[in-house]
Amino acid sequence: MTDHLHISDHEIDGPDPDLARDVASSLRAIPDFPEPGVVFKDFTPLLLDTALRDRVVADVVRRRAGAVDVVIGVEARGFILGSIIAHELGVGFVPVRKEGKLPADTHSVSYTLEYGSATIELHTDAVRPGQRVLVVDDVLATGGTAAATVELVGRCGGQTVAVEVVLELGFLNGRDQLAGTEVHALLTD
Repeated sequence: MTDHLHISDHEIDGPDPDLARDVASSLRAIPDFPEPGVVFKDFTPLLLDTALRDRVVADVVRRRAGAVDVVIGVEARGFILGSIIAHELGVGFVPVRKEGKLPADTHSVSYTLEYGSATIELHTDAVRPGQRVLVVDDVLATGGTAAATVELVGRCGGQTVAVEVVLELGFLNGRDQLAGTEVHALLTD
C-alpha cells in the first residue's frame, strides 16, 4: 500500500533529523488551560505549517507503512493527524469519542486524567478481530486515554500495533500505563 503515499513534494527516505526540533519550536504553551495549574500544549501552529505537518505525517507513515490495517484517532486532536495518516497509509480511520457521541452500539472505558476523569467509546464493529491498529493522539500525559483506547481495541478483538503521539509529558509517566504496547513520541517534555 505504500504506492498510495503522496506527502506534498517531500521525499523522506529516512528519519528527519531536524523534525523534533522544528516541531518543538512550533508548539505553543497555554498556561492554566483547561483549568488552573495545567499547561496545555497547543499544536495548532504545527497544523498551520503545512510543510511541517507533512513532515510529521511522513515520519509516522515511514515507520508504519504495511504494518497497520486501521488508524484510530483519539478525540479530538488525534482526529486531525490520525485521519491524514490513515489517508497516506491507504487504510481506514476510526474515531474514539467521548461518551455519548457515537450513534451505534459501543464499548466504553472510564479512566482518570491529570485533571479529572473521562469515558471514551468506540463502536463495537469499528475494529474487526485480528486487525492491526495504530492509535494516534497529540499528547501522551498520564496515559489514561491511550490505555483506555488500547483496551477498547482489545474488546473489539483488534491488536494495537503502537501508539503514536507528537508530545509525551514524560514527568507524568503515562508510558507506564501502556506496558506491552509500543509507544513512539516525537518529543518528550
